[in-house]
Amino acid sequence: MIASVAVSAAVYAIDKPYSYQIPGDMHVLPGMRVTVPFGRSNRKSEGFVLDIREDDLSDLKQIAEVLDEEPVLSEAYIRMAAFLRERYFCTFYDAIKGMLPAGLWFASEETYSLHTVVSSDDLEAVKPEAARQFLETLIDLGGQAKRSVMLHSGFDADTLNQCAALLKKKKLIHSDLDYCRKVRDKSEQIVSLAVPSEEAMAYAMRKKRSAPLQYEVLNLLSKVLQGSAKEICYLTGATMATVHRLEKLGFLTLSVRPVFRSPLPDHMDHAAPIVLNAEQELAFQSLLQQSEHPKPGVSLLYGVTGSGKTAVYIRLIHALLEKGKSSLLLVPEISLTPQLVLLLMSHFGNQVAVLHSGLRVTERYDEWKRIRLGNAKVIVGTRSAVFAPASDLGMIIVDEEQEHSYKSENTPRYHAREVAIYRGSKERALVLLGSATPSLESMYLAKQGVYSFHQLVSRYNGKCLPSVQLVDMKQELRQGNNTSISLPLRAALEDNIRDGKQSILFLNRRGASRCLICVDCGEVPMCPRCSVSLTYHTANGRLMCHHCGFSQPSISACPHCGGHMKTVGTGTQRLQQELLDLFPDLEILRMDADTVSVSNSHEMILRRFEEEQVPVLIGTQMVTKGLNFENVTLVGVIDADMSLYTDHYRAAETTFSMLTQVIGRSGRGSQSGRAIIQTMTPEHSVIRLAAQQDYDQFFDLEITLRSLQKAPPFLDVFSILFVGLFESQTLAAASSFRQKLQMALCSPAYQDLSYEILGPSPAAIYKLNNSYRFRIMLHCANQRKLRQLLSYLLQEFAKDKISKGVSAFVDVNSYE
Repeated sequence: MIASVAVSAAVYAIDKPYSYQIPGDMHVLPGMRVTVPFGRSNRKSEGFVLDIREDDLSDLKQIAEVLDEEPVLSEAYIRMAAFLRERYFCTFYDAIKGMLPAGLWFASEETYSLHTVVSSDDLEAVKPEAARQFLETLIDLGGQAKRSVMLHSGFDADTLNQCAALLKKKKLIHSDLDYCRKVRDKSEQIVSLAVPSEEAMAYAMRKKRSAPLQYEVLNLLSKVLQGSAKEICYLTGATMATVHRLEKLGFLTLSVRPVFRSPLPDHMDHAAPIVLNAEQELAFQSLLQQSEHPKPGVSLLYGVTGSGKTAVYIRLIHALLEKGKSSLLLVPEISLTPQLVLLLMSHFGNQVAVLHSGLRVTERYDEWKRIRLGNAKVIVGTRSAVFAPASDLGMIIVDEEQEHSYKSENTPRYHAREVAIYRGSKERALVLLGSATPSLESMYLAKQGVYSFHQLVSRYNGKCLPSVQLVDMKQELRQGNNTSISLPLRAALEDNIRDGKQSILFLNRRGASRCLICVDCGEVPMCPRCSVSLTYHTANGRLMCHHCGFSQPSISACPHCGGHMKTVGTGTQRLQQELLDLFPDLEILRMDADTVSVSNSHEMILRRFEEEQVPVLIGTQMVTKGLNFENVTLVGVIDADMSLYTDHYRAAETTFSMLTQVIGRSGRGSQSGRAIIQTMTPEHSVIRLAAQQDYDQFFDLEITLRSLQKAPPFLDVFSILFVGLFESQTLAAASSFRQKLQMALCSPAYQDLSYEILGPSPAAIYKLNNSYRFRIMLHCANQRKLRQLLSYLLQEFAKDKISKGVSAFVDVNSYE
C-alpha cells in the first residue's frame, strides 16, 4: 500500500504529494497525520496522508509513525485544501494547517544522541571549544538529551545549532524529532450502576455497618444511576479504591466521557421568538425558499444599518435547525462576537459554538470538537471559522461581507467570502452575504444576476437614520481651535453627558500622535527597521513602530539640529487626554489594539460600556460595526480623511463603508441619533455621500472608476511581492520575474487574456523589519491557467541563482 503525503518540510518550490510505503502492520487512513523521512538526510518530518492506493513499490521510503488514532480531515476537507493550495499559492501542508485549530497541532522537539562511543582522544580533537563543550555535556547526560535540556545547560540557540550541525557532519552525533500534541483531550471518569437499583440496595443494606462507604456510593447511584467519579467520591466521602472494589464485584461500571472546556456561559434565559416586519418577512421567505433549492447559490442581503438583518439570520437558522441542518455565521471582528453569541444562545442554547482567535487554545480546540461531533449546530466566529467541521451544513452567513478582515494576511492568503462560496457550492448550502455597504464586487454580481438580491430599506424600529453634520476642520483652525475636537462635537458631547446619553468617538489610529517632528529642520524620528515614522505613546512615553514592534524613549530635542520636537496628528490616547482636559470628571473607555491585548478584554470593555452606562467610548475600527447599544445617540468621527488618500483602489470604498457603519451605531434604540463627521474636505463626494448614507449613488460613481482602473469586479489584481535583505538584489530579482512573466503572457497560449503589468516598484512600506520590498501588479482575470503560470514561475524563481535570498509571494486582490 502506498500513501500520498503532504510533507511539512516541502517548501512551495518542491511542494507536491510525496509517495511513501505503508508498513504491513501499520493502520493508515487518508486525513491522518504521520511522520516520514524526507530529503537526502531522511530527517523526520510531519505530514498529512492525502490518499492511499494499492501499489507495491519496494524502493520507496516507509512511513515512520502514525500520529493520529483516527483521521482529522475528511475527504471533503482534503479537497478544500487542494482548492486553497491552487487558488492562494501555498503548500498543501500550509493549506491544511490553516484549516485546523492550534490545539490539534503537534510540537516537535529534537533529541541529540551519541553516534558512537567517544574516546578522550576524539574529544580533545573536537574544535572549536563550544563543540567540545556540547559533546562533553551530552556525555555527562548519558549520551542522549533533548534540545530543551541542552539549552538549559548554558548554550544559546545559535551556538547550539552550529555545534549540532558540525558534530552531525563529523558523524559524532545524530538527532531525531519527537512529536507530541500541544493540547490534550480533557476527560472524566463516569460511574454507572451495572445492576438494577433493588439489587444494589439489597447488597448495600447488608454492608451498611461493615462497609459504610460502599453503602453510601450504591445508595447515591441507586437514585441518580450515573455520575462523575470525582463528584460521587466528593458527595459520599469515598475514594476511588471503594469505586474500583464495587466495579470488581460487578455493581458498577467505569467509562470515560470527554469534557469540553467552553468559553460560553452555562445558562441563558430563553428569548422570545423573533417577530419580523413585512420587509424582513419577505426577505426571510425568499431566502428560505432559496435554501431548499438543490443548488442554493449565493444571495446578497443589502439593508441599512439597524434594519434588522440579524433578526432575519436568526429566523433562517431556526428554520434550518428544524430540518436538522447546521448554520455558520461569520463576523469580521472579535469585538462583535460577545453580543452576538449571547443573542444566539438566548435562542439556541448550548447548540451554539464560537470560534475566534481571542479564545484560549484549549477552548478553541474543544469548541472545534463539539462542532465535529455534531453537538453544536450554530457556529459563530471570525475568518477562520469558515473551516469549522460542521455536518449537514445548510447555510453560511458572511455578515459585513465587505470587511477587509475577512482576507488573511498570512499563508494561506485566503478570503473567507471566497472559501464560503466554494464550500457552499460543494455542500449545497446557501451562502448569504449581508451588509449595509456591500463590497462593489458583490453588488455588481447581484446587479448582474449572478447572486440573488434582497433589500431592507428601513430601520427595524421605524426610526429614521441618524442626522449627520459635516464639520470643516479647516474652519475650526481659522477660529483658533487646534484640538482634535471641533466646537460642534464639543457642544453635542456636553448635551449627551447632561442628558445621560452615551457617545462613541471613532478614530482609526492608536497611540497619542502620528509622529514627532522637529520645528526647525522638519526631521521626523523613523523606525530603524522600517520605512515608517514612529508613533508617540503617552502611556509609556515611548516612540513605537506599529509594524515591527521597535520601541525607544521619546525625545524632546532633535538629534540632528537640537531643535524642539512637536507632536503631529492625533491618536486614541491623545484624544482621550483632550476629552479629559475638556471634561475632567468624565469617565471614558478606550478600545484599540493597546487596550484589547488579553483574552476577552474587548468583551469586558463592551460590557462595562453597556452595564455601567459609561458616557464615552473611544475606539478604532473595532467600534464601527455590529455593536448595538440603545443608549448611544451620538457618534463622532474625528478624522474622516484618514483612509481616503491612500494609493489603494479600495480607498474610497473603505472610507465610505467605515463612515456609514459607524454612523449606524447611533440611534438604534428608542431615541433618535445623530453623527458629526470632522473632515478637511467636506466637499469630497465620498465624504458627502457617506454623510447622506447614499450607497446607491456611491456605487454608481465608484464602479465607473473601477472599470477605468481595471480593478475588481472587472479584472483581478495579482500582487507579487519580493522581499530581500539587499535592495539591489531584490530589485534585480523582481525585474527578472517581470521579464519572464511578460514573455510568457505574450505567447499564443495566453493571447485570449487581457492584462496589464505594473512595476516592479517599491511597496507601500518599502522597508519592513530590515527587509526591502518591491511589488509587481498584474491586472488580469483570475483564471486557472494564469494561476498555473504564476505557480510555475514562482517555483522556477526559487531555483534561480539571481533570486537567492529573495522571497516571492503572490496575493490576489490584496487589501494592503
